[in-house]
Amino acid sequence: MTTRHIVRIRRVYDDPSPRDGTRVLVDRLWPRGVSKASAHLDEWCKQIAPSTELRQWYNHDPELFDEFARRYRAELNEPERAEALAHLRELADENDLTLLTGTKNPDISEAAVLTELLATAGRPPEQ
Repeated sequence: MTTRHIVRIRRVYDDPSPRDGTRVLVDRLWPRGVSKASAHLDEWCKQIAPSTELRQWYNHDPELFDEFARRYRAELNEPERAEALAHLRELADENDLTLLTGTKNPDISEAAVLTELLATAGRPPEQ
């Protein structure tokens, strides 16, 4: 039987946890006030992030999240992002995976969209 690894979302500002598994920052921009050492990252996968245009349009407005998620999923079909998503799937196949973001509300961020996509690929999101 195959082990099912957890995919979770956390803010990069939160202290690392032993449960995190592989820690991947999924924002295009480096989070303010966080040093690379204190982030305890395994990877920075900025190529998976939404386009600058989409990010600026969305501006983390909760009322726009559904449309943001739809547009972002479409962007994930672009070759560079599709390759990055496949890489995240590989990481999640190997270990628990924590997607890190600097946003104030990770539940309405690109990390939430990615977590849903990874979960539908056979992995449970963290409850």
